[in-house]
Amino acid sequence: MSNWRRRHEDFPEPVGGTATSPTFSLKDVEAWLLGQGKVEELPLQERVWQQIRAATDEIRLGEVVAEATELLRGQGKPRLVPRPAWKLIKEYAEEQGSAEATRFLLDRYAEVHSRRLVETPAEVADFMVKLAGPGVQTVLDPACGLGILLTAMSGVERVYGQEYDDSLARLSQTRLSLDGVEGEVRTGDSLRQDAWPGVTVDAVICHPPFNERNWGYDELTSDPRWEYGLPPKSESELAWVQHALAHLNPGGVAVLLMPAVAANRRSGRRIRSNLLRRGVVQAVIGLPPKMASGTGLPVHVWVLRKPAGDSRTPSRVLMAEAEPAGFDAIAELWRAFQDDAGREVDLPGEIRTVPIIDLIDEDIDVTPARHVGVADEAGGDYPSFREQFVRRLERLATLVPDALPGKAREMPMVPLSELERTGALTIHQSGRYDVDGSGELVLDAGHLFTGGPVVARTRPENRVVIQPGDVVVATRDREIAAEVVEDAGYLLGPRLTLLRPDADRIDPYFLAGFVRTLSLSTGGTQSGLTRFDPRRAQVPRLPLDGQRRYGEAFRNLFAFEAELREVHGSGLTVAASVAMGLASGALNPLPPA
Repeated sequence: MSNWRRRHEDFPEPVGGTATSPTFSLKDVEAWLLGQGKVEELPLQERVWQQIRAATDEIRLGEVVAEATELLRGQGKPRLVPRPAWKLIKEYAEEQGSAEATRFLLDRYAEVHSRRLVETPAEVADFMVKLAGPGVQTVLDPACGLGILLTAMSGVERVYGQEYDDSLARLSQTRLSLDGVEGEVRTGDSLRQDAWPGVTVDAVICHPPFNERNWGYDELTSDPRWEYGLPPKSESELAWVQHALAHLNPGGVAVLLMPAVAANRRSGRRIRSNLLRRGVVQAVIGLPPKMASGTGLPVHVWVLRKPAGDSRTPSRVLMAEAEPAGFDAIAELWRAFQDDAGREVDLPGEIRTVPIIDLIDEDIDVTPARHVGVADEAGGDYPSFREQFVRRLERLATLVPDALPGKAREMPMVPLSELERTGALTIHQSGRYDVDGSGELVLDAGHLFTGGPVVARTRPENRVVIQPGDVVVATRDREIAAEVVEDAGYLLGPRLTLLRPDADRIDPYFLAGFVRTLSLSTGGTQSGLTRFDPRRAQVPRLPLDGQRRYGEAFRNLFAFEAELREVHGSGLTVAASVAMGLASGALNPLPPA
Protein backbone atom coordinates (compact mmCIF):
# COMPACT_ATOMS: atom_id res chain seq x y z
CA MET A 1 0.00 0.00 0.00
CA SER A 2 2.88 2.37 0.72
CA ASN A 3 3.85 2.00 -2.96
CA TRP A 4 0.37 3.05 -4.09
CA ARG A 5 0.65 6.05 -1.79
CA ARG A 6 3.95 7.05 -3.41
CA ARG A 7 2.45 6.72 -6.90
CA HIS A 8 -0.98 8.26 -6.23
CA GLU A 9 -1.34 11.60 -4.49
CA ASP A 10 -5.00 10.93 -3.63
CA PHE A 11 -4.29 7.63 -1.85
CA PRO A 12 -5.60 7.66 1.77
CA GLU A 13 -3.27 8.83 4.52
CA PRO A 14 -1.96 6.28 7.07
CA VAL A 15 -3.95 5.96 10.28
CA GLY A 16 -1.19 4.36 12.35
CA GLY A 17 1.89 2.18 12.29
CA THR A 18 5.37 3.51 11.61
CA ALA A 19 7.08 5.37 8.79
CA THR A 20 8.43 2.11 7.36
CA SER A 21 5.31 0.03 8.09
CA PRO A 22 2.24 2.28 8.03
CA THR A 23 -1.31 1.00 8.56
CA PHE A 24 -4.34 2.24 6.65
CA SER A 25 -8.09 2.27 7.15
CA LEU A 26 -9.68 -0.69 5.36
CA LYS A 27 -12.79 1.39 4.70
CA ASP A 28 -10.79 4.26 3.16
CA VAL A 29 -8.60 1.97 1.05
CA GLU A 30 -11.58 -0.07 -0.13
CA ALA A 31 -13.42 3.12 -1.15
CA TRP A 32 -10.31 4.37 -3.00
CA LEU A 33 -9.87 1.06 -4.83
CA LEU A 34 -13.53 1.04 -5.85
CA GLY A 35 -13.22 4.62 -7.07
CA GLN A 36 -10.14 3.71 -9.10
CA GLY A 37 -11.92 0.70 -10.62
CA LYS A 38 -9.18 -1.58 -9.34
CA VAL A 39 -11.41 -4.04 -7.48
CA GLU A 40 -15.03 -4.96 -7.03
CA GLU A 41 -16.52 -4.74 -3.54
CA LEU A 42 -15.01 -7.31 -1.19
CA PRO A 43 -17.35 -10.08 0.00
CA LEU A 44 -18.59 -9.47 3.53
CA GLN A 45 -16.71 -12.42 5.03
CA GLU A 46 -13.43 -11.18 3.52
CA ARG A 47 -14.03 -7.73 4.96
CA VAL A 48 -14.65 -9.38 8.33
CA TRP A 49 -11.37 -11.27 8.14
CA GLN A 50 -9.37 -8.24 7.01
CA GLN A 51 -10.66 -6.30 10.00
CA ILE A 52 -9.71 -9.16 12.33
CA ARG A 53 -6.21 -9.40 10.80
CA ALA A 54 -5.71 -5.66 11.12
CA ALA A 55 -6.52 -5.75 14.84
CA THR A 56 -3.27 -7.44 15.92
CA ASP A 57 -0.07 -9.19 14.85
CA GLU A 58 0.26 -12.83 13.75
CA ILE A 59 1.29 -14.06 17.18
CA ARG A 60 -1.79 -12.67 18.98
CA LEU A 61 -4.28 -13.30 16.19
CA GLY A 62 -5.66 -16.33 18.03
CA GLU A 63 -6.67 -14.17 21.01
CA VAL A 64 -8.71 -11.86 18.79
CA VAL A 65 -10.38 -14.73 16.91
CA ALA A 66 -11.15 -16.50 20.20
CA GLU A 67 -12.78 -13.37 21.61
CA ALA A 68 -14.80 -12.89 18.41
CA THR A 69 -16.15 -16.45 18.54
CA GLU A 70 -17.04 -16.03 22.22
CA LEU A 71 -18.88 -12.80 21.45
CA LEU A 72 -20.88 -14.66 18.83
CA ARG A 73 -21.83 -17.14 21.56
CA GLY A 74 -23.03 -14.27 23.75
CA GLN A 75 -20.07 -14.34 26.12
CA GLY A 76 -18.19 -11.27 27.31
CA LYS A 77 -17.75 -7.84 25.78
CA PRO A 78 -15.42 -6.63 23.01
CA ARG A 79 -11.95 -6.01 24.41
CA LEU A 80 -9.53 -6.91 21.62
CA VAL A 81 -11.98 -7.01 18.71
CA PRO A 82 -12.19 -3.45 17.31
CA ARG A 83 -15.61 -1.85 17.03
CA PRO A 84 -15.59 -1.79 13.18
CA ALA A 85 -14.67 -5.48 13.11
CA TRP A 86 -17.40 -6.41 15.59
CA LYS A 87 -19.92 -4.41 13.56
CA LEU A 88 -19.03 -6.39 10.43
CA ILE A 89 -19.06 -9.69 12.33
CA LYS A 90 -22.57 -8.98 13.62
CA GLU A 91 -23.66 -8.05 10.10
CA TYR A 92 -22.27 -11.33 8.76
CA ALA A 93 -23.93 -13.28 11.60
CA GLU A 94 -27.29 -11.63 10.86
CA GLU A 95 -26.90 -12.54 7.20
CA GLN A 96 -25.57 -16.10 7.53
CA GLY A 97 -26.32 -17.04 11.15
CA SER A 98 -24.07 -16.99 14.21
CA ALA A 99 -23.03 -20.63 13.74
CA GLU A 100 -21.86 -20.02 10.18
CA ALA A 101 -19.99 -16.87 11.21
CA THR A 102 -18.30 -18.76 14.04
CA ARG A 103 -17.34 -21.66 11.79
CA PHE A 104 -15.93 -19.24 9.22
CA LEU A 105 -13.65 -17.64 11.82
CA LEU A 106 -12.50 -21.03 13.16
CA ASP A 107 -11.81 -22.44 9.70
CA ARG A 108 -10.09 -19.31 8.40
CA TYR A 109 -7.82 -19.13 11.45
CA ALA A 110 -6.89 -22.80 11.01
CA GLU A 111 -6.22 -22.19 7.30
CA VAL A 112 -4.05 -19.12 7.87
CA HIS A 113 -2.00 -20.93 10.53
CA SER A 114 -1.98 -24.37 8.90
CA ARG A 115 1.83 -24.50 9.05
CA ARG A 116 2.06 -23.32 12.63
CA LEU A 117 -0.74 -25.43 14.10
CA VAL A 118 -0.04 -29.11 14.61
CA GLU A 119 -3.51 -30.43 13.84
CA THR A 120 -4.77 -33.90 12.97
CA PRO A 121 -6.15 -34.29 9.42
CA ALA A 122 -9.86 -35.14 9.42
CA GLU A 123 -9.34 -38.57 7.83
CA VAL A 124 -6.76 -39.49 10.48
CA ALA A 125 -9.04 -38.20 13.25
CA ASP A 126 -11.92 -40.34 11.97
CA PHE A 127 -9.61 -43.37 11.79
CA MET A 128 -8.43 -42.84 15.37
CA VAL A 129 -12.04 -42.55 16.56
CA LYS A 130 -12.89 -45.87 14.89
CA LEU A 131 -9.91 -47.50 16.59
CA ALA A 132 -11.17 -46.23 19.96
CA GLY A 133 -14.18 -48.44 19.30
CA PRO A 134 -17.90 -48.33 20.05
CA GLY A 135 -19.34 -47.97 23.52
CA VAL A 136 -17.12 -45.05 24.52
CA GLN A 137 -19.02 -42.53 26.67
CA THR A 138 -16.29 -40.34 28.18
CA VAL A 139 -13.22 -39.02 26.36
CA LEU A 140 -10.13 -36.98 27.22
CA ASP A 141 -7.71 -35.20 24.88
CA PRO A 142 -4.91 -33.69 27.01
CA ALA A 143 -3.36 -31.79 24.06
CA CYS A 144 -6.50 -30.90 22.14
CA GLY A 145 -5.38 -27.98 19.96
CA LEU A 146 -8.44 -26.75 18.07
CA GLY A 147 -10.55 -29.68 19.29
CA ILE A 148 -10.51 -31.70 16.05
CA LEU A 149 -10.27 -35.08 17.81
CA LEU A 150 -12.81 -34.23 20.51
CA THR A 151 -15.45 -33.10 18.03
CA ALA A 152 -14.84 -36.24 15.96
CA MET A 153 -16.07 -38.29 18.98
CA SER A 154 -19.76 -37.89 18.20
CA GLY A 155 -22.39 -39.49 20.40
CA VAL A 156 -20.40 -39.56 23.65
CA GLU A 157 -21.75 -38.32 26.97
CA ARG A 158 -18.90 -35.97 27.85
CA VAL A 159 -15.48 -34.90 26.66
CA TYR A 160 -12.61 -33.35 28.60
CA GLY A 161 -9.88 -31.29 26.95
CA GLN A 162 -6.72 -29.49 27.95
CA GLU A 163 -4.52 -27.24 25.82
CA TYR A 164 -1.35 -25.34 26.71
CA ASP A 165 -2.19 -22.36 24.49
CA ASP A 166 -5.05 -20.35 25.99
CA SER A 167 -6.29 -19.05 22.63
CA LEU A 168 -6.47 -22.56 21.18
CA ALA A 169 -8.23 -23.82 24.32
CA ARG A 170 -10.88 -21.14 23.92
CA LEU A 171 -11.29 -21.88 20.21
CA SER A 172 -11.57 -25.58 21.01
CA GLN A 173 -14.34 -24.83 23.53
CA THR A 174 -16.14 -22.84 20.85
CA ARG A 175 -15.84 -25.75 18.42
CA LEU A 176 -17.36 -28.13 20.99
CA SER A 177 -20.30 -25.77 21.52
CA LEU A 178 -20.74 -25.30 17.79
CA ASP A 179 -20.91 -29.05 17.20
CA GLY A 180 -23.16 -29.71 20.17
CA VAL A 181 -20.57 -31.75 22.06
CA GLU A 182 -20.98 -31.75 25.84
CA GLY A 183 -17.66 -30.99 27.50
CA GLU A 184 -15.10 -28.53 28.75
CA VAL A 185 -11.62 -27.49 27.68
CA ARG A 186 -9.20 -26.07 30.23
CA THR A 187 -5.94 -24.20 29.71
CA GLY A 188 -2.63 -25.50 31.03
CA ASP A 189 0.35 -27.81 30.65
CA SER A 190 -1.09 -31.32 30.99
CA LEU A 191 2.14 -32.96 32.10
CA ARG A 192 3.11 -30.32 34.68
CA GLN A 193 -0.34 -29.09 35.76
CA ASP A 194 -3.02 -31.65 35.00
CA ALA A 195 -6.33 -29.80 34.74
CA TRP A 196 -8.31 -33.02 35.28
CA PRO A 197 -6.76 -34.70 38.35
CA GLY A 198 -8.65 -37.78 39.41
CA VAL A 199 -10.77 -37.92 36.24
CA THR A 200 -10.78 -41.28 34.45
CA VAL A 201 -12.44 -41.93 31.11
CA ASP A 202 -13.32 -44.69 28.67
CA ALA A 203 -10.94 -43.38 26.00
CA VAL A 204 -8.06 -40.97 25.60
CA ILE A 205 -7.54 -39.82 22.04
CA CYS A 206 -4.61 -37.49 21.46
CA HIS A 207 -2.06 -36.05 19.05
CA PRO A 208 0.58 -34.98 21.60
CA PRO A 209 3.46 -32.58 20.90
CA PHE A 210 6.49 -34.31 19.36
CA ASN A 211 10.14 -34.14 20.42
CA GLU A 212 9.69 -31.84 23.41
CA ARG A 213 12.79 -31.47 25.56
CA ASN A 214 11.27 -29.12 28.09
CA TRP A 215 8.34 -31.33 29.12
CA GLY A 216 9.00 -31.33 32.86
CA TYR A 217 11.52 -34.14 33.33
CA ASP A 218 13.40 -32.48 36.18
CA GLU A 219 10.37 -31.68 38.33
CA LEU A 220 8.36 -34.85 37.56
CA THR A 221 10.90 -37.60 38.29
CA SER A 222 8.81 -39.12 41.11
CA ASP A 223 5.40 -38.63 39.50
CA PRO A 224 3.01 -41.56 40.16
CA ARG A 225 2.01 -41.63 36.48
CA TRP A 226 5.30 -43.31 35.53
CA GLU A 227 3.98 -46.81 36.23
CA TYR A 228 5.97 -48.26 33.34
CA GLY A 229 9.19 -46.34 33.95
CA LEU A 230 10.51 -42.79 34.21
CA PRO A 231 10.49 -41.35 30.67
CA PRO A 232 13.98 -40.20 29.62
CA LYS A 233 14.30 -36.49 28.92
CA SER A 234 14.39 -37.22 25.17
CA GLU A 235 11.21 -39.34 25.31
CA SER A 236 8.43 -36.82 25.89
CA GLU A 237 6.04 -38.99 23.86
CA LEU A 238 6.36 -41.82 26.39
CA ALA A 239 5.43 -39.33 29.13
CA TRP A 240 2.25 -38.56 27.17
CA VAL A 241 1.58 -42.29 26.76
CA GLN A 242 1.69 -42.81 30.52
CA HIS A 243 -0.32 -39.65 31.19
CA ALA A 244 -3.03 -41.06 28.92
CA LEU A 245 -2.97 -44.45 30.65
CA ALA A 246 -3.26 -42.78 34.07
CA HIS A 247 -6.56 -41.20 33.00
CA LEU A 248 -8.16 -44.44 31.71
CA ASN A 249 -10.72 -46.59 33.44
CA PRO A 250 -9.58 -50.23 33.73
CA GLY A 251 -9.99 -51.71 30.26
CA GLY A 252 -10.09 -48.23 28.69
CA VAL A 253 -8.41 -47.48 25.36
CA ALA A 254 -5.90 -44.77 24.41
CA VAL A 255 -5.31 -43.92 20.76
CA LEU A 256 -2.29 -41.66 20.23
CA LEU A 257 -0.69 -40.28 17.10
CA MET A 258 3.04 -40.78 17.66
CA PRO A 259 6.24 -39.94 15.76
CA ALA A 260 7.68 -43.05 14.11
CA VAL A 261 10.96 -42.67 16.01
CA ALA A 262 9.16 -43.37 19.30
CA ALA A 263 8.80 -46.99 18.15
CA ASN A 264 12.52 -47.74 18.10
CA ARG A 265 14.60 -45.12 19.96
CA ARG A 266 17.05 -46.90 22.23
CA SER A 267 16.31 -44.55 25.12
CA GLY A 268 12.70 -45.77 25.23
CA ARG A 269 13.40 -49.53 25.20
CA ARG A 270 12.70 -50.12 28.90
CA ILE A 271 9.29 -48.46 28.85
CA ARG A 272 8.29 -50.12 25.54
CA SER A 273 9.32 -53.46 27.03
CA ASN A 274 7.19 -52.90 30.14
CA LEU A 275 4.22 -51.80 28.05
CA LEU A 276 4.50 -54.95 25.93
CA ARG A 277 4.99 -57.33 28.86
CA ARG A 278 1.90 -55.94 30.61
CA GLY A 279 -0.19 -56.27 27.44
CA VAL A 280 -0.76 -52.51 27.16
CA VAL A 281 0.36 -52.11 23.54
CA GLN A 282 -2.48 -53.51 21.44
CA ALA A 283 -1.69 -52.15 17.96
CA VAL A 284 0.83 -49.98 16.13
CA ILE A 285 -0.24 -48.73 12.71
CA GLY A 286 2.05 -46.89 10.31
CA LEU A 287 0.59 -44.02 8.29
CA PRO A 288 1.83 -42.52 5.02
CA PRO A 289 4.34 -39.64 5.23
CA LYS A 290 3.04 -36.16 6.07
CA MET A 291 -0.21 -37.41 7.64
CA ALA A 292 0.40 -35.18 10.66
CA SER A 293 0.03 -31.62 9.42
CA GLY A 294 2.55 -29.15 10.79
CA THR A 295 5.26 -31.73 11.51
CA GLY A 296 6.31 -33.38 8.24
CA LEU A 297 7.40 -36.40 10.30
CA PRO A 298 6.46 -40.04 9.61
CA VAL A 299 3.87 -41.09 12.17
CA HIS A 300 2.28 -44.15 13.75
CA VAL A 301 -0.99 -44.66 15.57
CA TRP A 302 -0.54 -46.46 18.89
CA VAL A 303 -3.56 -48.22 20.39
CA LEU A 304 -3.13 -48.94 24.10
CA ARG A 305 -5.38 -50.60 26.67
CA LYS A 306 -5.20 -50.16 30.43
CA PRO A 307 -5.13 -53.61 32.03
CA ALA A 308 -8.26 -54.65 33.89
CA GLY A 309 -8.00 -57.00 36.85
CA ASP A 310 -10.04 -59.78 35.26
CA SER A 311 -8.72 -59.47 31.69
CA ARG A 312 -6.37 -61.91 30.00
CA THR A 313 -3.02 -60.47 28.91
CA PRO A 314 -2.92 -60.61 25.10
CA SER A 315 -0.18 -62.62 23.42
CA ARG A 316 0.00 -60.65 20.17
CA VAL A 317 0.20 -57.08 18.88
CA LEU A 318 -1.48 -55.99 15.66
CA MET A 319 0.98 -54.30 13.28
CA ALA A 320 -0.16 -52.61 10.08
CA GLU A 321 0.85 -50.21 7.34
CA ALA A 322 -2.25 -48.21 6.39
CA GLU A 323 -3.20 -45.95 3.50
CA PRO A 324 -6.26 -43.67 3.80
CA ALA A 325 -8.19 -45.85 1.35
CA GLY A 326 -7.65 -48.81 3.69
CA PHE A 327 -8.46 -47.13 7.02
CA ASP A 328 -11.94 -48.68 7.25
CA ALA A 329 -10.62 -52.17 6.49
CA ILE A 330 -7.87 -51.85 9.10
CA ALA A 331 -10.44 -50.68 11.67
CA GLU A 332 -12.62 -53.73 10.92
CA LEU A 333 -9.65 -56.08 11.33
CA TRP A 334 -8.77 -54.31 14.57
CA ARG A 335 -12.26 -54.91 15.95
CA ALA A 336 -12.05 -58.58 14.98
CA PHE A 337 -8.64 -58.83 16.64
CA GLN A 338 -10.07 -57.32 19.85
CA ASP A 339 -12.64 -60.10 19.97
CA ASP A 340 -9.88 -62.71 19.63
CA ALA A 341 -6.53 -61.31 20.77
CA GLY A 342 -4.77 -64.59 19.98
CA ARG A 343 -5.91 -64.57 16.36
CA GLU A 344 -3.22 -64.77 13.67
CA VAL A 345 -3.46 -62.38 10.72
CA ASP A 346 -0.78 -62.11 8.04
CA LEU A 347 -1.22 -60.04 4.88
CA PRO A 348 2.37 -59.36 3.70
CA GLY A 349 3.18 -55.70 3.41
CA GLU A 350 -0.10 -54.66 5.06
CA ILE A 351 -1.03 -56.20 8.40
CA ARG A 352 0.18 -58.88 10.76
CA THR A 353 -0.42 -59.95 14.35
CA VAL A 354 3.01 -60.34 15.94
CA PRO A 355 3.65 -62.48 19.06
CA ILE A 356 4.73 -60.22 21.90
CA ILE A 357 7.59 -62.59 22.69
CA ASP A 358 9.04 -61.81 19.23
CA LEU A 359 9.05 -58.09 20.01
CA ILE A 360 10.89 -58.36 23.31
CA ASP A 361 14.43 -58.52 21.99
CA GLU A 362 17.47 -56.28 22.27
CA ASP A 363 15.83 -53.41 20.34
CA ILE A 364 12.16 -53.60 21.46
CA ASP A 365 11.33 -52.15 18.04
CA VAL A 366 7.58 -51.84 17.39
CA THR A 367 7.93 -50.21 13.96
CA PRO A 368 5.19 -51.81 11.80
CA ALA A 369 7.25 -51.86 8.59
CA ARG A 370 9.78 -54.09 10.30
CA HIS A 371 7.17 -56.72 11.15
CA VAL A 372 4.48 -56.80 8.46
CA GLY A 373 6.61 -58.70 5.96
CA VAL A 374 8.07 -57.92 2.57
CA ALA A 375 6.60 -54.72 1.21
CA ASP A 376 4.47 -54.92 -1.92
CA GLU A 377 7.02 -53.07 -4.04
CA ALA A 378 9.47 -55.93 -3.42
CA GLY A 379 6.96 -58.56 -4.56
CA GLY A 380 4.06 -58.99 -6.94
CA ASP A 381 3.38 -55.27 -7.23
CA TYR A 382 6.96 -54.40 -8.14
CA PRO A 383 6.22 -53.93 -11.89
CA SER A 384 3.66 -51.20 -11.14
CA PHE A 385 5.96 -49.70 -8.48
CA ARG A 386 8.78 -49.62 -11.04
CA GLU A 387 6.49 -48.02 -13.60
CA GLN A 388 5.55 -45.27 -11.13
CA PHE A 389 9.22 -44.54 -10.48
CA VAL A 390 10.00 -44.44 -14.22
CA ARG A 391 7.15 -41.95 -14.68
CA ARG A 392 8.68 -39.84 -11.93
CA LEU A 393 12.01 -39.89 -13.74
CA GLU A 394 10.20 -38.76 -16.88
CA ARG A 395 8.61 -35.91 -14.92
CA LEU A 396 12.05 -34.95 -13.61
CA ALA A 397 13.30 -34.72 -17.18
CA THR A 398 10.58 -32.17 -17.96
CA LEU A 399 11.77 -30.01 -15.06
CA VAL A 400 15.40 -29.75 -16.22
CA PRO A 401 15.74 -25.97 -16.61
CA ASP A 402 16.02 -24.41 -20.07
CA ALA A 403 18.46 -21.57 -20.71
CA LEU A 404 20.12 -20.01 -23.74
CA PRO A 405 23.88 -19.70 -24.23
CA GLY A 406 25.13 -16.18 -23.65
CA LYS A 407 28.29 -14.18 -23.45
CA ALA A 408 29.76 -13.67 -20.01
CA ARG A 409 29.26 -10.06 -19.06
CA GLU A 410 29.37 -7.79 -16.11
CA MET A 411 26.02 -6.33 -15.06
CA PRO A 412 25.68 -3.15 -13.03
CA MET A 413 25.31 -4.19 -9.39
CA VAL A 414 23.57 -2.67 -6.39
CA PRO A 415 24.38 -3.53 -2.75
CA LEU A 416 21.54 -4.71 -0.57
CA SER A 417 22.37 -1.89 1.84
CA GLU A 418 21.25 0.60 -0.82
CA LEU A 419 18.04 -1.34 -1.48
CA GLU A 420 17.39 -1.28 2.25
CA ARG A 421 18.04 2.45 2.45
CA THR A 422 15.55 3.18 -0.36
CA GLY A 423 12.85 0.99 1.18
CA ALA A 424 12.96 -1.69 -1.52
CA LEU A 425 14.13 -4.25 1.02
CA THR A 426 14.20 -4.80 4.77
CA ILE A 427 16.79 -7.00 6.45
CA HIS A 428 16.48 -9.00 9.66
CA GLN A 429 19.14 -11.19 11.25
CA SER A 430 18.81 -13.64 14.12
CA GLY A 431 21.63 -14.34 16.50
CA ARG A 432 22.38 -17.52 18.38
CA TYR A 433 19.55 -18.94 20.44
CA ASP A 434 18.44 -22.33 21.69
CA VAL A 435 15.52 -24.07 20.02
CA ASP A 436 13.73 -25.58 23.01
CA GLY A 437 11.43 -27.97 21.14
CA SER A 438 8.14 -26.29 22.04
CA GLY A 439 6.02 -23.49 20.63
CA GLU A 440 6.12 -22.36 17.00
CA LEU A 441 7.76 -23.99 13.97
CA VAL A 442 11.27 -22.70 13.26
CA LEU A 443 12.76 -22.61 9.78
CA ASP A 444 16.41 -23.53 10.32
CA ALA A 445 19.60 -24.00 8.33
CA GLY A 446 19.10 -27.76 8.15
CA HIS A 447 15.90 -27.31 6.17
CA LEU A 448 17.46 -24.72 3.85
CA PHE A 449 20.37 -26.98 2.92
CA THR A 450 18.55 -30.34 2.67
CA GLY A 451 14.97 -29.47 1.80
CA GLY A 452 13.82 -31.67 4.68
CA PRO A 453 10.65 -31.06 6.70
CA VAL A 454 10.43 -28.15 9.11
CA VAL A 455 10.21 -29.82 12.52
CA ALA A 456 12.11 -27.60 14.99
CA ARG A 457 10.01 -25.55 17.42
CA THR A 458 10.62 -22.76 19.90
CA ARG A 459 8.82 -20.06 21.83
CA PRO A 460 7.85 -17.05 19.70
CA GLU A 461 8.92 -14.32 22.12
CA ASN A 462 11.40 -11.89 20.52
CA ARG A 463 11.60 -13.96 17.33
CA VAL A 464 11.15 -12.78 13.74
CA VAL A 465 7.94 -14.08 12.14
CA ILE A 466 8.52 -15.05 8.49
CA GLN A 467 6.00 -13.82 5.91
CA PRO A 468 5.20 -15.30 2.48
CA GLY A 469 7.61 -13.88 -0.09
CA ASP A 470 10.47 -13.48 2.37
CA VAL A 471 13.90 -14.76 1.35
CA VAL A 472 15.71 -16.68 4.10
CA VAL A 473 19.48 -17.15 3.85
CA ALA A 474 21.77 -19.61 5.66
CA THR A 475 25.51 -20.29 5.48
CA ARG A 476 27.44 -23.49 6.10
CA ASP A 477 31.04 -24.43 5.33
CA ARG A 478 31.42 -21.46 3.00
CA GLU A 479 28.18 -22.30 1.18
CA ILE A 480 25.06 -20.17 0.93
CA ALA A 481 21.49 -21.49 0.79
CA ALA A 482 18.56 -19.19 0.03
CA GLU A 483 14.85 -19.98 -0.13
CA VAL A 484 11.74 -18.01 -0.96
CA VAL A 485 9.22 -18.89 1.76
CA GLU A 486 5.73 -19.37 0.34
CA ASP A 487 3.83 -20.28 3.53
CA ALA A 488 3.10 -18.25 6.64
CA GLY A 489 3.62 -19.43 10.18
CA TYR A 490 7.38 -19.95 10.63
CA LEU A 491 9.86 -18.25 12.93
CA LEU A 492 13.34 -17.27 11.75
CA GLY A 493 15.82 -19.85 13.02
CA PRO A 494 19.15 -19.22 14.76
CA ARG A 495 21.90 -17.41 12.83
CA LEU A 496 19.79 -16.87 9.71
CA THR A 497 19.22 -13.78 7.60
CA LEU A 498 15.80 -12.70 6.35
CA LEU A 499 15.42 -10.44 3.32
CA ARG A 500 11.92 -8.97 2.90
CA PRO A 501 11.62 -7.41 -0.58
CA ASP A 502 8.96 -4.95 -1.63
CA ALA A 503 7.25 -7.13 -4.26
CA ASP A 504 6.51 -4.06 -6.40
CA ARG A 505 10.24 -3.32 -6.70
CA ILE A 506 12.18 -6.56 -6.10
CA ASP A 507 11.30 -10.04 -7.38
CA PRO A 508 11.93 -12.48 -4.49
CA TYR A 509 13.11 -15.36 -6.70
CA PHE A 510 15.51 -13.05 -8.53
CA LEU A 511 16.84 -11.98 -5.13
CA ALA A 512 17.15 -15.55 -3.78
CA GLY A 513 18.75 -16.85 -6.95
CA PHE A 514 21.50 -14.27 -7.09
CA VAL A 515 22.14 -14.27 -3.33
CA ARG A 516 22.71 -18.03 -3.29
CA THR A 517 25.33 -17.74 -6.06
CA LEU A 518 27.45 -15.30 -4.05
CA SER A 519 30.69 -16.47 -2.57
CA LEU A 520 30.88 -15.85 1.13
CA SER A 521 33.74 -13.48 0.55
CA THR A 522 31.44 -11.47 -1.73
CA GLY A 523 28.73 -11.65 0.92
CA GLY A 524 31.19 -10.22 3.35
CA THR A 525 33.07 -12.35 5.85
CA GLN A 526 36.05 -11.63 8.00
CA SER A 527 38.82 -13.83 9.34
CA GLY A 528 37.49 -16.92 7.59
CA LEU A 529 34.15 -16.88 9.42
CA THR A 530 31.14 -18.16 7.48
CA ARG A 531 28.81 -15.34 8.47
CA PHE A 532 26.77 -13.73 5.73
CA ASP A 533 26.86 -9.93 5.75
CA PRO A 534 23.75 -9.10 3.72
CA ARG A 535 24.37 -5.38 3.46
CA ARG A 536 27.64 -5.95 1.58
CA ALA A 537 26.07 -8.47 -0.81
CA GLN A 538 25.20 -7.23 -4.30
CA VAL A 539 22.63 -8.18 -6.92
CA PRO A 540 22.22 -6.92 -10.51
CA ARG A 541 20.54 -3.54 -10.89
CA LEU A 542 17.66 -4.47 -13.22
CA PRO A 543 14.14 -3.15 -13.83
CA LEU A 544 11.33 -5.27 -12.41
CA ASP A 545 10.45 -6.96 -15.71
CA GLY A 546 14.09 -7.99 -16.16
CA GLN A 547 14.21 -9.27 -12.60
CA ARG A 548 11.10 -11.35 -13.22
CA ARG A 549 12.68 -13.09 -16.21
CA TYR A 550 15.56 -14.19 -14.02
CA GLY A 551 13.19 -14.88 -11.14
CA GLU A 552 11.13 -17.29 -13.21
CA ALA A 553 14.29 -19.11 -14.30
CA PHE A 554 15.48 -19.43 -10.70
CA ARG A 555 12.02 -20.53 -9.57
CA ASN A 556 12.08 -23.35 -12.13
CA LEU A 557 15.57 -24.28 -10.94
CA PHE A 558 14.38 -24.47 -7.32
CA ALA A 559 11.48 -26.74 -8.37
CA PHE A 560 13.90 -29.00 -10.24
CA GLU A 561 16.17 -29.25 -7.20
CA ALA A 562 13.25 -30.15 -4.93
CA GLU A 563 12.05 -32.89 -7.28
CA LEU A 564 15.61 -34.15 -7.69
CA ARG A 565 15.89 -34.64 -3.93
CA GLU A 566 12.58 -36.55 -3.89
CA VAL A 567 13.63 -38.76 -6.81
CA HIS A 568 16.93 -39.49 -5.11
CA GLY A 569 15.10 -40.75 -2.02
CA SER A 570 12.66 -42.81 -4.09
CA GLY A 571 15.53 -44.28 -6.08
CA LEU A 572 17.22 -45.52 -2.93
CA THR A 573 13.91 -47.13 -1.92
CA VAL A 574 13.67 -48.87 -5.31
CA ALA A 575 17.21 -50.20 -4.99
CA ALA A 576 16.60 -51.48 -1.45
CA SER A 577 13.28 -53.07 -2.45
CA VAL A 578 14.80 -54.92 -5.41
CA ALA A 579 17.68 -56.15 -3.27
CA MET A 580 15.24 -57.34 -0.59
CA GLY A 581 13.00 -58.98 -3.17
CA LEU A 582 15.83 -60.82 -4.93
CA ALA A 583 17.30 -62.00 -1.63
CA SER A 584 13.96 -63.22 -0.26
CA GLY A 585 12.71 -64.83 -3.47
CA ALA A 586 9.84 -62.35 -3.86
CA LEU A 587 11.54 -61.20 -7.09
CA ASN A 588 13.38 -63.23 -9.72
CA PRO A 589 16.06 -62.13 -12.19
CA LEU A 590 14.98 -61.79 -15.81
CA PRO A 591 15.71 -64.82 -18.02
CA PRO A 592 18.71 -64.60 -20.38
CA ALA A 593 18.01 -62.56 -23.52
